[in-house]
Amino acid sequence: MNIETKEYIVNGMSCASCVNRVEKAVRKVNGVESVSVNLATNQAQVKYDPTEVADEQIVAAINKLGFEARLKEDKSNKKFLYSIKGMTCASCVNRVEKVISKVEGVESVTVNLASHQAQVQVSNKNFQSQTVIEAVTKLGYESALLDELSEESTENDQEKESQKLKKDFILSAIVSSIVLVGSIPHMMEGWGSWVPEYLSNPYMLLLLTTYVQLVPGWRFYRNSYKILKNKSADMNVLVAMGTTSAWVYSGAMTLFPETLSQMGFPYQLYYDVTTVITTLILLGRYFEAKAKGKTSTAIKKLMNLQAKTAKVIRNGDELELPIEDVLVGDEIIVRPGERIPVDGVIIKGKSSVDESMLTGESLPVEKVINDEVIGATINKSGSFTFRATKVGKETALAQIIRMVNEAQGSKAPIQRIVDVISAYFVPAVLIMATLSAIVWYIIGPEPALIFSLTTFIAVLIIACPCALGLATPTAIMVGTEKGAENGVLIKDAASLEKAHKTTTVVLDKTGTITEGKPKVTDIYLTSTVSEEDLLAITASVETASEHPLGEAIVQEARERKLPLIEPEDFQAIVGHGIEATVQGKMVYVGNLKLMKEKAIDIGKATEFAEKLAGQGKTPMYVAIAGSCAGVVAVADPIKKDSVKAIAEMKKMGLEVVMITGDHYKTAEAIAKETGVDRFIAEVLPEDKAKEVKLLQEEGKVVAMVGDGINDAPALAQADVGIAIGTGTDIAMETANITLMRGDIMSVVTALKLSKATMRMIWQNLGWAFGYNIVLIPVAAGMLYPVFGILLNPMLAGAAMAFSSVSVVLNTLRLRKFKSI
Repeated sequence: MNIETKEYIVNGMSCASCVNRVEKAVRKVNGVESVSVNLATNQAQVKYDPTEVADEQIVAAINKLGFEARLKEDKSNKKFLYSIKGMTCASCVNRVEKVISKVEGVESVTVNLASHQAQVQVSNKNFQSQTVIEAVTKLGYESALLDELSEESTENDQEKESQKLKKDFILSAIVSSIVLVGSIPHMMEGWGSWVPEYLSNPYMLLLLTTYVQLVPGWRFYRNSYKILKNKSADMNVLVAMGTTSAWVYSGAMTLFPETLSQMGFPYQLYYDVTTVITTLILLGRYFEAKAKGKTSTAIKKLMNLQAKTAKVIRNGDELELPIEDVLVGDEIIVRPGERIPVDGVIIKGKSSVDESMLTGESLPVEKVINDEVIGATINKSGSFTFRATKVGKETALAQIIRMVNEAQGSKAPIQRIVDVISAYFVPAVLIMATLSAIVWYIIGPEPALIFSLTTFIAVLIIACPCALGLATPTAIMVGTEKGAENGVLIKDAASLEKAHKTTTVVLDKTGTITEGKPKVTDIYLTSTVSEEDLLAITASVETASEHPLGEAIVQEARERKLPLIEPEDFQAIVGHGIEATVQGKMVYVGNLKLMKEKAIDIGKATEFAEKLAGQGKTPMYVAIAGSCAGVVAVADPIKKDSVKAIAEMKKMGLEVVMITGDHYKTAEAIAKETGVDRFIAEVLPEDKAKEVKLLQEEGKVVAMVGDGINDAPALAQADVGIAIGTGTDIAMETANITLMRGDIMSVVTALKLSKATMRMIWQNLGWAFGYNIVLIPVAAGMLYPVFGILLNPMLAGAAMAFSSVSVVLNTLRLRKFKSI
């Protein structure tokens, strides 16, 4: 059977019941194997046999329900990931971005120097992925669509480049050492009498230097040619120009000493300068490559976590199948010590599962029937059987890998400023080097030519656009990696940058501060209806509701083994409660607003309800046949770490606000217990976003933390939306940051990580800018008139090599970040 998977756009869905209707309708179409509908993206992913059903039939089945469906174009609004080899500095990044952005169908492009990758957002179905590769290749770099490369081959390429740099450095270092020794007699008369004559012979020095320039140093010429061919310049051009100037001058002086002396050129050999500079820059490149390799190990670690096979039960037989062959709906056995292969729900057995790879939480989590399990987590104790619900690219692990990869490849807003500066950096350096050479040739001390040539070489060599280009992306890569390790998934670099500016954290109460699993605590009667009858009628109405408070009432009734009756004419009244008919009687269950709206006399029930609310419980009035029958109180316990997390946020100088749809008294009690600065109660779901906007209008930078569908608009409105990962997919889709753990201590981790990452970025940029701002004028000889200081080009080469390495090494300190 030939199974295909296609995606369809479904417009018109507004709630979870819409999703259910679409899924049911599509499943009924002959030939459809499975369907998954996502409300957040308005998309349906359908697996089907194309020999039995056509795309038009699936579209027709959805449209028949009143929605508007169409087959999603394969390339429309899609992201492509490319590897880009050969980039060395920020100006390389700018050129690659410009040329890719001109390709037909490209909506946006982000190039990352640290990961050597380009993320290309496509908005045109006519887009051809090969066109990007051709454009980048024409520019002088090597490119490939990353989907075509295995993780192993990408890693091998990086390792090969590192080994090539190591080999080139060793060869250059050996030859440069000989050249340096042979150059001693030429530095000053009377020096180096112990140096063998054949080593100090200018022709031998020329031969050795030529080898360094054209073998280990050939990479600078090769890359310069590619760049100059496209009427641009980068760091390779600066290095090639600087070393070539010294090499050519020395070579000419060796081959034609008398001719040049007659022309007024002073005798001076720069062989040591040329070779040592090349060696030092190769050493810096090698250290940089090794350090950059350490900045991003997250993807590789996550990929290695996935199980290779799964024990699947089919037709009563246990088969060990490759993970790629597992289908949604398969029943899978997991034994102690094994990795869970895909996402699913336990249908038999129980166990404890190590979810630390996902949440950062070291303690195993107990799992029983109907509990969800996540692929790549480890089964610690008992055996169990589960039904696969997500496989392949739909699993939590696959989505985490995608999210981390996209975040590491994205750019923080601050990087855009750096990019603009970098675009003008190399031309500015070339102009400054030329001007300094001309000025010193005119006014410099004798021999003026040597003095001006020295400053020209020093300025070219010491300028380092690499440090500027690496300052931000390396920090973003390490920051997102540390987030993933601690159960904090960051959507992109912009989210990370925004998070550190947060001044106010808004916490949704239910499911965020509290467990989200309420229980019935009190039942108050105001009529002759017995407690069990009141609970049974209330629970019967709530069976049609999806509200967690209603579920608690239903659960309590079932635990008491009370008979439940299917309600008729059920209707949810947003922000007020519900109504339905049970055994011919109209029943209302809800808050005080609902009772007033329906003109129900609640009498003394108000006093009891207020008392319960003052204890942090949620009272729900129940009216049967037009009169108040009683109050059912439900309490949602506070999560164990909520109080500690809120205290930590306040220590960070953040204002903490709780928002809830609960009664004012209930909210006040929870606020006192948790220590929040302020609370906003009795807020309708659709008004949460408005409340966030009001806080923003006060000048606050707001981070909203929530977990439900009704939190999605508020998450989108906030400056930073933070979704509790144990909540719904729609909340996670809307959020800037997703927390894989269910407690808000991860909010503290996320905010502290953002601050640590941004602090690292500012340190890196300060070093990179400061280095160039201070040392380029020194190299140009600006200190010579006052202090007599002129920077030796070899020292310039060492400083240049050190600058890039120091930025990356500084970033690696971020790997020591630990969550609370």
